[in-house]
Amino acid sequence: MEEALQGSSVPGVDQIYRRTLMFGPVLCRLPGGIKTRILRPVASVFTSSSRMAKSKFEYVRNFETDDTCLKNCYIVVRLDGRNFHKFAEQHNFMKPNDNRALGLMTCSARSVMEDLDDIIISYGQSDEFSFVFKRTSNWFKRRASKLMTHVASQFSSSYVFYWKDYFGDQPLLYPPGFDGRVVLYPSNRNLRDYLSWRQADCHVNNLYNTVFWTLVQKGGLTTTQAEDRLKGTLAADKNEIMFSEFDINYNKEPLVHRKGTTLIWEKLEETVTKSVKLPNEAGEEVLVTRTRRRVSAHHCDVIGNQFWEEHPNILEDDNC
Repeated sequence: MEEALQGSSVPGVDQIYRRTLMFGPVLCRLPGGIKTRILRPVASVFTSSSRMAKSKFEYVRNFETDDTCLKNCYIVVRLDGRNFHKFAEQHNFMKPNDNRALGLMTCSARSVMEDLDDIIISYGQSDEFSFVFKRTSNWFKRRASKLMTHVASQFSSSYVFYWKDYFGDQPLLYPPGFDGRVVLYPSNRNLRDYLSWRQADCHVNNLYNTVFWTLVQKGGLTTTQAEDRLKGTLAADKNEIMFSEFDINYNKEPLVHRKGTTLIWEKLEETVTKSVKLPNEAGEEVLVTRTRRRVSAHHCDVIGNQFWEEHPNILEDDNC
């Protein structure tokens, strides 16, 4: 019977067979000496997820590689916009800097930090942002793929979600893309040098873009002519072009453009009114001061020592 049911090609027979296997016959004696058999459940209709996971196909998990990040290292996840030159052109970003776009990048990065509070500092410029997880972080068991994909997805979805807050009625023509990478830094000096590298990159790129678009927008050059004009020039040459020809002092350009954006956690004390009701007395309102953490933005130099001396709690002990 069992073999016949299992081999049957009649639709539904296999399901019936599996259901019958969940019950077993039990001898039962009824009043009057009558003997009969009843079916008693021998297996639960619903199995747990852990039992369901056990199958002959589970061996495929062995193909996964171990991507656990080394302990006692800062984990840096850096995101970069994918094809953002094209994205900026099609969405009419202002040149050389669009404050709406920079504000949206910072807003999206703040969303990531508030979601993953093990991020101790973030730095962004142009279409990139770097997120630094503390050395002792154990988010996602320190799996690089989990950390990177979560940061990238949270950032990308926030960019789309908050688009209207910064660009108003200008439509988002297509979803932006961001790629990510994970890098480990074992010491405070290594981490500071990484952030210094990204800020130096911000300075170099912004200086070039500022003088380039000044030559185009105010000097009347074509983009090809402006590019030829700047070939082989040093930083001093670019500053001289802007100052002598356009009366622009680059050092007075907005800090957010020259220094990028640094996000850190800071404690904020706030005073709120709270209603207090004492036994046998009328309720009264009292002022209560409480401390909470928030993500704050700074547009300052992170290459020198001053920033780190003012915020000594960002970096962890090198002896951990």
